[in-house]
Amino acid sequence: MANIDPVCGMTVAPDGPHRMQYGGTTYLFCSAGCRARFKDQPEQFLAAPDGGHEHHDRHGHGDHGGGQDHHCDHDQDRHHHRHEHAQRGAAVPSGASGASAALGADPVRYRCPMCPEVDEPRPGACPSCGMALEPHTLSAAPEDNAELRAMTRRLVVSALLTAPLIALPFTALATLPAFGWLQLAIASPVVLWGAAPFFQRAWTSVVNRSLNMFTLVGLGIAVAYLYSVAATIAPTVFRTAATGVGAAVALYYFESAAAITTLVLLGQVLELRARRRTGAALRLLLELAPPTAQRLDAHGVEQEVPLEAVAAGDRLRVRPGEKVPVDGTVTSGTSAVDESTITGESMPTVKQPGAALIAGTVNGSGSLQMRADKVGADTLLARIVQMVADAQRSRAPIQRIADSVSAVFVPAVIAIAVVTFTAWSIFGPQPSLTLALLNAVAVLIIACPCALGLATPMSIMVATGRGATLGVLFRDAAAMEVLSTVDTLLVDKTGTLTEGRPRVQQAIPAPGVTEHDLIAAAAAVALPSEHPLSAAVAALARQRGIAVPAATGFASFAGQGVSGTAAGRDTLLGRTSLLERHGVAVDGAIAEQAASLRAAGHTVIYAAVDGRMAGAFAIADPVKTTTPQAIAQLRAAGINLVMATGDNRITAHAVARGLDIRTVVAEALPAQKAAEVRRLQEAGHVVAMAGDGINDAPALAQAQVGIAMGTGTDVAMESADLTLVRGDLRAIARARLLSAATRRNVRQNLFLAFLYNSLAIPVAAGVLFPVFGILLSPMVAAAAMSLSSVSVIGNALRLRRVRV
Repeated sequence: MANIDPVCGMTVAPDGPHRMQYGGTTYLFCSAGCRARFKDQPEQFLAAPDGGHEHHDRHGHGDHGGGQDHHCDHDQDRHHHRHEHAQRGAAVPSGASGASAALGADPVRYRCPMCPEVDEPRPGACPSCGMALEPHTLSAAPEDNAELRAMTRRLVVSALLTAPLIALPFTALATLPAFGWLQLAIASPVVLWGAAPFFQRAWTSVVNRSLNMFTLVGLGIAVAYLYSVAATIAPTVFRTAATGVGAAVALYYFESAAAITTLVLLGQVLELRARRRTGAALRLLLELAPPTAQRLDAHGVEQEVPLEAVAAGDRLRVRPGEKVPVDGTVTSGTSAVDESTITGESMPTVKQPGAALIAGTVNGSGSLQMRADKVGADTLLARIVQMVADAQRSRAPIQRIADSVSAVFVPAVIAIAVVTFTAWSIFGPQPSLTLALLNAVAVLIIACPCALGLATPMSIMVATGRGATLGVLFRDAAAMEVLSTVDTLLVDKTGTLTEGRPRVQQAIPAPGVTEHDLIAAAAAVALPSEHPLSAAVAALARQRGIAVPAATGFASFAGQGVSGTAAGRDTLLGRTSLLERHGVAVDGAIAEQAASLRAAGHTVIYAAVDGRMAGAFAIADPVKTTTPQAIAQLRAAGINLVMATGDNRITAHAVARGLDIRTVVAEALPAQKAAEVRRLQEAGHVVAMAGDGINDAPALAQAQVGIAMGTGTDVAMESADLTLVRGDLRAIARARLLSAATRRNVRQNLFLAFLYNSLAIPVAAGVLFPVFGILLSPMVAAAAMSLSSVSVIGNALRLRRVRV
């Protein structure tokens, strides 16, 4: 069955991101705009003969029938772009409102913090490791953790029953003939109900042949409980003397089974609470977007609408003190905007008509009108949230150590428990069978692969969230791990070392060409281009009020320039190599003038019309005020700096001299930048590349760590491993310190996990008994096992306060 948008009647793909439940039915929409109209007046559209919907059964599975993904004619291009990004945009639970809903509407998925490959449609336990699955989707609303509530409920009931169970052996009731049956009655709810999740996960681990922590816990509780039940039913068979071993031996171990259950439940509750804190940074980011926006209609009338109803192209008002709802451009008004929450810049930025606004930033005392450019999953805020979420689920290379150990850990522990039981049964003092059981259970309970598995993921989750608050976005854990080892950094010039907002300082027309005609022709092919130099030419035409003809047949030549046809004339704009490629000779007088301008640090590009030289533009791009300090910090950290730029040698060396950068690769095409990265890698260097343009993408992908400026192009950000939201190179030094702190933290966690198991398992097996007479109670083993996981998580949470 095809899925029809009930508002516009268009066919929508079954996995489309725009959906809403109404009257028990899920309706699909081609766009957020149609969804908003339906939300306001659903009955109006349901009465339409062409309205359609997607039926869901009681389990939530819809009709995934055929149908092409079409879009409303009035919004086709814009929604196609948004549809494309929604597939990787930040996802939130269906039905969420406000900021969260504006970031997307994908169905909720659940993933395991230890096993990123596990992706389930509903909550529960991980089939591989048994841990509780967490929602992959994010919401600014308070987290509803059903698993934590359920575990807390089991913990409270189990603790209330376990306390008297532990006290009973020290009362007069212990002498009653029915003492065993009394313990059985109290312990059974704790074991059969309180430990039910552990038994379920243990069974799943056996069925899936993926033994884990819960295999050991379930086996230990079951052995202690079943032994005690058997001793209750047939006490004469199990009753033995307790000679020489004191209170360590008893007939029943109901209190051990119950205490183990209660302590493991306590560990689970503490762990779930700690894990919930690791997502705090993302929830803070989600809360930055306001739930509503002030939309202006064609007559300038203001109306408050839900954020998810805002579409690209809408006119919005941002009042003093309000948050900017979506990414856009100021159309009127002047105000200072606080962008510190997104970019880390502490000083407010003055915004005037034409300036860019970022969703989640806070307007100052002035009133602004803006045009919405990017909404929903396309906003910078949404992309930041999604990049951080993706990085938190990724696996660091160091995780391979834990993975290789975990693969054999549980079978080895079970084998040790069997050997312990056998050795104590044969060689142990009387009652040897009981002591064998105690020590085998202690071995099973104290061994905790959970701590080993959590060692790396918890550190990565906390560190990526911390990075987001610093304006540093890691794409994955591998980039975070490698960054601290980088010894060489290649940097692009335009937009990376410089502001990336070049301005034309001088237009130089060729003989017989007016300055007006030169600017109009060049601006025609500059307008469709994203390159900063093209943007400078287009801005000059706007400043001069020059009418620019529309260009057709636009083409971009990476690292060389652009071409197109404007007013019926073939036009080129770019480097000398582009003109030579099309057989255009550069005018000698202009070439001489260009040489002196380059020596002064200007970039010169040429224009040609119908195969003849039309003129040149001298463009200056000021160095960022933060760049000298950033270079000093990087050099102090022992990083070798190389400038790799497509600009000409004279200009490139002039900028490099001013910044004391000694190695320069100039006039480099995209492939040549990537080749320079490879050359350095082959020489044994660990290389990072920082850039902001399309022409930097190959080098960003080639480097061990690609670093994109958040102020640059989408292509650069997609190719990079690390994005600097503000485009400030000083953030690389901060990111490197965070990377080093994270590596230390992971190593500390792995050391704690390995040390714990190395010491705890032999003690639990009873190696200290022959010399010191020490036996480890299963209850103490359970407490130690739970605390080991909590200690690893607690150590990871220290990264939230690390100073970088």
